[in-house]
Amino acid sequence: MNAASPEKPDTAVPASAPRQPVSVWPWPITLGLLTTFGLLSALLGQHGIWLALSWVALSIPLVVTVVCLLRAWRRPSFKGGPS
Repeated sequence: MNAASPEKPDTAVPASAPRQPVSVWPWPITLGLLTTFGLLSALLGQHGIWLALSWVALSIPLVVTVVCLLRAWRRPSFKGGPS
């Protein structure tokens, strides 16, 4: 019971619930597998489609990283100043 109003139960909802590991790891695992595929295709296939696949597979994690950094820099910091 709440001390301010004894007849009303306390129904406060926590500010943020912890995220489940399953919801956190799919994108890092996907980017890691894509990077591994890109490195192996660059190492094992020197010509043709393997060269193009390695460029694409290694470029996607780089683009994702740059986009995430730009979003983080544009978002104001909760500590008062720009991040």
